[in-house]
Amino acid sequence: MNLLFNLSPNPYVLLDGELQIVGANNAYLKATMRTEEELLGRKLFDAFPSEPDSTPGKMLRHSFARVLETGEIDYLSVIPYPIAGPDGVLENRFWSATHTPIKDGDGKVIFILQHTVDVTELHRLRQAASLDGDLQAQVGVLNRADAVQGQNRVLGEEREYLRNLFEQAPGFMAVLREPEHVFTIANKAYRELVGRSDLIGKTIRTALPEVASQGFYEILDEVYRSGNPYSANAARILLKRQNDTEEERFLDFVYQPIRDASGAVSGIFVQGHDVTQLREAQETAKENEKRFRTLAQSLPNQVWTALPNGQIEWCNDEVYRYSGLASLHFDATTRSTMIHPDEAEAVSRNWQHSLRSGQPFEMDIRLRHHDGTFRWFISRAAPIMNSEGDIILWVATNTDIETQKKTESHLEYLAESLGQTVEARTQELERTQEVLRQSQKMEAIGNLAGGIAHDFNNLLQVITGNLQLLNRDVSGNDVAERRVAGALAGAARGARLASQLLSFGRRQPLEPKVINLSRLIREMDHLLRRSLGEAIEIDTIVSGGLWNTLVDPSNVENALLNLAINARDAMDGQGKLTIELGNAFLDDEYARNAIDVSPGQYVMLAVTDTGSGMTPDILEKVFDPFFTTKPDGKGTGLGLSMVYGFVKQSEGHIKIYSEAGSGTTVRIYLPRAMEAEDVLADNITGPVTGGSETVLVVEDEEAVRDVTVSLLTELGYKVLKAKDADSGLAIIESGAPIDLLFTDVVMPGRLKSRDLARKAKERLPTLGVLFTSGYTENSIVHGGRLDPGVNLLSKPYTREALARKIRQVLEQVRGKSGGQGMTEPETSSPSGPASDLPITVLICEDEVLIRISTVDYLQDIGMNVVEAGTCAEALAAAQSHPIDILITDVNLPDMSGLELTLKLRESLPHLPVIFATGDRTVPGSEVLEKTALITKPYDYDLLATRIHAMVTPRS
Repeated sequence: MNLLFNLSPNPYVLLDGELQIVGANNAYLKATMRTEEELLGRKLFDAFPSEPDSTPGKMLRHSFARVLETGEIDYLSVIPYPIAGPDGVLENRFWSATHTPIKDGDGKVIFILQHTVDVTELHRLRQAASLDGDLQAQVGVLNRADAVQGQNRVLGEEREYLRNLFEQAPGFMAVLREPEHVFTIANKAYRELVGRSDLIGKTIRTALPEVASQGFYEILDEVYRSGNPYSANAARILLKRQNDTEEERFLDFVYQPIRDASGAVSGIFVQGHDVTQLREAQETAKENEKRFRTLAQSLPNQVWTALPNGQIEWCNDEVYRYSGLASLHFDATTRSTMIHPDEAEAVSRNWQHSLRSGQPFEMDIRLRHHDGTFRWFISRAAPIMNSEGDIILWVATNTDIETQKKTESHLEYLAESLGQTVEARTQELERTQEVLRQSQKMEAIGNLAGGIAHDFNNLLQVITGNLQLLNRDVSGNDVAERRVAGALAGAARGARLASQLLSFGRRQPLEPKVINLSRLIREMDHLLRRSLGEAIEIDTIVSGGLWNTLVDPSNVENALLNLAINARDAMDGQGKLTIELGNAFLDDEYARNAIDVSPGQYVMLAVTDTGSGMTPDILEKVFDPFFTTKPDGKGTGLGLSMVYGFVKQSEGHIKIYSEAGSGTTVRIYLPRAMEAEDVLADNITGPVTGGSETVLVVEDEEAVRDVTVSLLTELGYKVLKAKDADSGLAIIESGAPIDLLFTDVVMPGRLKSRDLARKAKERLPTLGVLFTSGYTENSIVHGGRLDPGVNLLSKPYTREALARKIRQVLEQVRGKSGGQGMTEPETSSPSGPASDLPITVLICEDEVLIRISTVDYLQDIGMNVVEAGTCAEALAAAQSHPIDILITDVNLPDMSGLELTLKLRESLPHLPVIFATGDRTVPGSEVLEKTALITKPYDYDLLATRIHAMVTPRS
């Protein structure tokens, strides 16, 4: 722009609002016979003096005033104005002038561009033509004058166009004159860049002092001195803003020296662009690219990028690690050496199509590994486009699908035999459904059998009790005694039948113990040989290191005896019976293919015979109650049903293997127990004796109640009776002396038998409690097992069993009561050593019967016991009692036993804790010190041993 300004043949001068000369081109300097040094920075009327009142002075001043006031172009066709020549002599000359306003962004006139033409000779020619009277010459002169005015208008329009072009240029522009770099022109973009509008006439050091230490002054000086242009890309500059803060900008610019007619440098043309946003975008792009490549390097896949023309630009290290290549090259037509020759042509064709269409590239290809083998990959490339939709980059990945391809190949192989597989699966599903139907059938029959057995037991109790009473009345009458004995035998068979029904229905109350089956089998050897006969050879195989199991010993004996007798009958009394014991592990696969089986460790009991075996249709029904292959009158069909129910109730598994003519093997799997073997005691023997204590009988069946009262009265006891739990509680609250409560478990009414026992123990702490039932249904039996400390006499019971059980419970109570007063506590003398204080136990158990029996036992052995049914009660008790040890259940109503332990140890950090629970583990307690686990049902002697081992007596 500055070059156009200087090279224009028309004279131009640029004035600011104060009519100070800020710029003049070479044509103007020639027309006025002046130099830049004489004009720049001076006011126009100082450089070209004129009297204000003179005609020329008025005409020129008025024209400038109109431009500043109206902002419009003003023309002076002819104005006389004297100027001094080189010799200093004033010469009258005539000028034609156009004054064009230059405005800022707000529309304010900040400069006036004067285009002036010397028309002195033209004016004189016109005057001469007028004096000579030569009309033709005068016309010629006038035509020339009109032409000059037209030219002036064209030049004015040209000046206005150039001015607008300069001002509206998108890049910043400025013209600096003289060695001091004085601003003569600065467009809008430049003014906005530096944040100032008052630049014209100022040196760069005055106008932009903040760039003093940034090297720009020195560069300008060097350009002016050497005449060599200077350019920079993304040069950093700090510019001061109105709030005295510095703003960082980045510029692309050029310093172009301006030369006068003699070739000397007279100024510098500054032109450039603010590339700050571009620089920031580039930095962001670099950062994004760095992040992309970092991410790509961390991926297990091969990642590569390509230019829009298809040429590879970059790939991650995984490509080089896989291929073993040091470099990689391909483009739209050149294929990579990694590609399998069979796919090379298709890859090239598809890649070129994607490059042309902009559609993503995706293809399964084989790539060469550095060891020479090929693996399948899925190669995907997606185009990255700019805002105009042009592709700027391709981003691609190669993902290893070798395993998937092998799987697909395998699936194709499997598809060939799909029909057979579907058929086999269908048959398997049908078998599973049949097993499920069988399981559901057995469950339904079991529920029915359990209900029947409950009512049947009550009937048998009435019959048995009356027969036993009658037997005493007919004493000495042989015929009557035989008949009563026969009736009792029938009742006993009915009782066994009811017991088998309960066993099949998983409703019998089990009393599991930790036992080793090898010991039990040895003890049963004589019984088995006597039951099977000498013609049956018995072989017993016991594996070494046999695990313990938690099971009801008497039920294991009955199950084994049932299996042995069935085997004897299948062998027609002659053959070989093999009993095998071993450790077994049922894995997840086995459990998935079986019904109602949990994977884990088991103790296996197998019974194998050499009998006739069974056909598949018989095997399907072998566990059904009352199903038998024996002749009529030779069996009830409940033997295997009882074994099945017992095993399932014990959380075990049973499996029968048999073929017609090849014998039968029955395998029973019982869960492994991690505890030591329990010591078993035989409580069913002993003399039948009565007593003189008072017994409260609570029974809702009137006939059963009457028989029981009669039996107890005959045994010498004082008997009180009640028809339900509410009536029984009323008798207890009446204050009547009672030694033992004998109550049915399942009774109608608001108050349940368990609650009756709890309330009775609260009122009579030394009261013995004996439950009786033919069907317990989770009242005092949980998980098929009796709660610890609970005494139960199952219906129907004989006079002898009743007498022994009543005596046993009373003796337990008497032992506890007598134990408390047998030994007088020693008192220490002032000089002797102090004796140990009794251990104080805090027990937290929500099951009342368990808590009552445990408290009674601990008190009987001399310990102080603080009871709590909830954790909140336990925490409160610990505040008011000195506690030596905590015994707690894990699953409590308000919080867990583990949480209770942690809260108590906040104030008692060394408090010993015993977790008494039915669970095998207490998750979270492993990290706690001074803790022990005892599983329900637990032995009280073992509990006492644990307490004494963990507590240091207080003195």
